[in-house]
Amino acid sequence: MTNETDKAWRSQADRAPGGVFPSRLQAEFLERWEQIAADAREGTLPALTDRRFSSPAWQTSPQHLMMAHLYLLSTKVMQKMVDEAAVPDSVRERLRFAVQQWNDAMSPANYFLTNPDVINTFLDTKGESLQKGVLNLLSDLRKGQISQTDEASFEVGRNLATTPGSVVFENAWFQLLQYAPQTATVYRRPLLMVPPCINKYYILDLQPGNSLVEFAVSQGFTVFMVSWRNPTITDTDGIQKSTWDDYIEKGVLTAIDTVRAIAGQQQINALGFCVGGTMLASALAVARARGENPVASLTLLTTLLDFEHTGILDVFVDEAHVAYREQSLGQGGMMTAKELGTTFSFLRPNELVWNYVVSNYLKGDAPAAFDLLYWNSDGTNLPGPFFTWYFRNMYLENRLCQPGALKICAESIDLADLDMPAYVYGSKEDHIVPWQAAFASTQLLSGQVRYVLGASGHIAGVINPPAKNKRNYWSGDTMQVKQTRAQQWFDQASPVPGSWWPDWSSWLAKHGGRKIKAKATQGNDLYPPLAPAPGRYVTVRA
Repeated sequence: MTNETDKAWRSQADRAPGGVFPSRLQAEFLERWEQIAADAREGTLPALTDRRFSSPAWQTSPQHLMMAHLYLLSTKVMQKMVDEAAVPDSVRERLRFAVQQWNDAMSPANYFLTNPDVINTFLDTKGESLQKGVLNLLSDLRKGQISQTDEASFEVGRNLATTPGSVVFENAWFQLLQYAPQTATVYRRPLLMVPPCINKYYILDLQPGNSLVEFAVSQGFTVFMVSWRNPTITDTDGIQKSTWDDYIEKGVLTAIDTVRAIAGQQQINALGFCVGGTMLASALAVARARGENPVASLTLLTTLLDFEHTGILDVFVDEAHVAYREQSLGQGGMMTAKELGTTFSFLRPNELVWNYVVSNYLKGDAPAAFDLLYWNSDGTNLPGPFFTWYFRNMYLENRLCQPGALKICAESIDLADLDMPAYVYGSKEDHIVPWQAAFASTQLLSGQVRYVLGASGHIAGVINPPAKNKRNYWSGDTMQVKQTRAQQWFDQASPVPGSWWPDWSSWLAKHGGRKIKAKATQGNDLYPPLAPAPGRYVTVRA
């Protein structure tokens, strides 16, 4: 860059309103740019640790390596500009998200001529890689989504969701599964799992050795599972008009009552995962408002009850967006799995979008078989009225955590009514339910709470079988949870190697009641088995 150009740029920046591009940032940018250019001329540019540019092809192509260095420099400066912009924090977060999307999309790794690894693959295969890539692209265009895994390798009921059991109840909203015992005796009080209806339940029952359901059954718990129906545009029974109240009354509360009837118990234990935890807590608050106490202990996994801080999802939440959704979906229709899947993928675009653009389309690779990514692609539709009520009352107005602010199923609810023992779990790197937001639940529940923080993200942190001996979790003094803030709790917590599952199992056993002989069959005379697990609702593709 010439001295004249440098002076002109500095002068323009100094005159920019509000210091949009401060001279300090410009000077740092130019200095670093010149250093990269000098290192490139001398052949001393260091290798990059960024996964996108870590292959040997980048290091052996000086011009591409320099391009990658300059790209990373530019993205860093753009993010610093956002950080220093004189705008409200809510605007800054949206700017940061938009700039990050642009930066990730413009990476030289994403394009044929600017990715030396792709070019080398093309030359080594005499063009076959690009031919395969085009075929992969055409296949995904027909399918309507990017392939993240070899979908032909998996089938629900064959090698996913295979823990033995039976469907023991069905209505228009869910099927109830009861799993067969794997121990001679079981705890008298059963466990009901409520997964999110935004995803399919089998994330909790992926494959043998990688299943929370299988683990819980092996520990002597009688496990029931809510398998939510996946509504489609061809359904004619009005499911598309289902409300939040429908899912609470005819879904969660009906499931709780059915499990109690089958087990012959006044109280059961209940677990909610993600949105399933929000629904479960809502349902229990409704029950308490009615003078009922059907659950002896509550487990919440990566669940939001206080929606004040929802991480990166905040960028989608404002009055205009909510009003638009209410106008288009509030009286019927569906929030589609495709739109939901695309939204969540672009929360982590390098991992869930551009990585596959490069491997599938530019290099012609076939995606590897990965059960978790198959589940991720097997999405569900949501009824419009359900989604829009949830969007406004939880994400926009944060009314669930306000005593008496919400009426659900005609009852004014207060989460402080939930005084049963609770096990609250968050994941350290969760971008959907930040761990501090999961921790906030401990301040809303009035019973004794054990908070545990697992390593990794929203899904990988939860699905962490003990046998794999991976990752770790943090635990602290249960008695001190309500007297501390999230960061204070973490500063005092102790890291524990391995999975958090045994810790949870030991806690749950204290609320399971005495051991009784396991029954060989599922259901009872009133609720006989209808079909083998996993049932038919979970197999419906969106």
